[in-house]
Amino acid sequence: MLQLQQIQILQFKNYGEQIFDFSERITGICGNNGVGKTNLLDAIYYLCFTKSYFSRAEGQNVRYGSTGFRIEGKFQILNHEEIPVCILRETGKKEFAINGENYARFSQHIGRYPCVFIAPDDSILITGDSRERRNFLDTLISQFDKDYLQQLIAYQKILQQRNACLKALAEKGNTSFELLDILDQQLAIPGNEIYEKRNSFLLSFSPIIISCYHEISDSKEEITISYESEMHYHTMQELLKSGRPNDLILQRTGSGIHRDELVFQMDNQPFKQVASQGQRKSLLFALKLAELEVLKAKKKFAPLLLLDDVFEKLDESRIQNLLKRVCITNEGQVFITDTNEERLAEHLNQLKLKFHLIRL
Repeated sequence: MLQLQQIQILQFKNYGEQIFDFSERITGICGNNGVGKTNLLDAIYYLCFTKSYFSRAEGQNVRYGSTGFRIEGKFQILNHEEIPVCILRETGKKEFAINGENYARFSQHIGRYPCVFIAPDDSILITGDSRERRNFLDTLISQFDKDYLQQLIAYQKILQQRNACLKALAEKGNTSFELLDILDQQLAIPGNEIYEKRNSFLLSFSPIIISCYHEISDSKEEITISYESEMHYHTMQELLKSGRPNDLILQRTGSGIHRDELVFQMDNQPFKQVASQGQRKSLLFALKLAELEVLKAKKKFAPLLLLDDVFEKLDESRIQNLLKRVCITNEGQVFITDTNEERLAEHLNQLKLKFHLIRL
């Protein structure tokens, strides 16, 4: 089992210096808006992914008036203790170590402490553009497939080089495509690999999402999930070759796995156009709970689950269904934030669950 027993936070977001101990499998974090409930979850997420769930700019995670931050955890994983430490120094350099040993590359850490985060703004996963759904898929697969993550890193690096090459060719009016030919060959290798892994994974993942949706929503509407990719019909090499004239005009790569889409439909109509707010929340939870289920199966232990203010605008039956799924069916460690301490305690007591409350 994976369990976070303690976290020490120094100068991270609104925290000065604080230590939190987690004595139970289920932890409720309660308090008014703005006291740091979400920031505590984000600090936990940092120990799992070496980055914030919300902010790409490291400076935004430093407490106002400070020059860096430090987050230290104490994990029990498969019957041994590990101490991860993340430090952002005043120079802007970030370091991440396990038991005193620094990683050469942060990507080496991904998947060590699998974690699923559910936040209010995650509805963008349903309503936002295709990039949101690709990121969700990539983050999930990367936690159990190290090769997929390395292929993804390689693809992004070569894609940036190809786009820079396209821009240089357009600006100089150059008709020599030797470098572009080389980059096309290089980009096709991780591109083909990523496509094959995504396509294979979604064949088994989609039915899990649909099953979770019906379990949470208690509804009968038909949900379908499809993976749309130009690579269903053409290899990466063919796409780059046929798209080159247009790419030279637009100065960017218009075809490839970075354009793939995950499409949700309800009763054969676009889900985000016809679904109610409750149905959208149900699909969001289904996606995340399916992620939880897959990670548990792949890693052979349950990941951490971070639930941030998820009860707002949910009716009582959906709250109960969700809590049953995450606290009873799932045997992993769960962190839940709520502004309403009485509501959270009442629901957990109804399910006869042991829990620990942190009041901020």
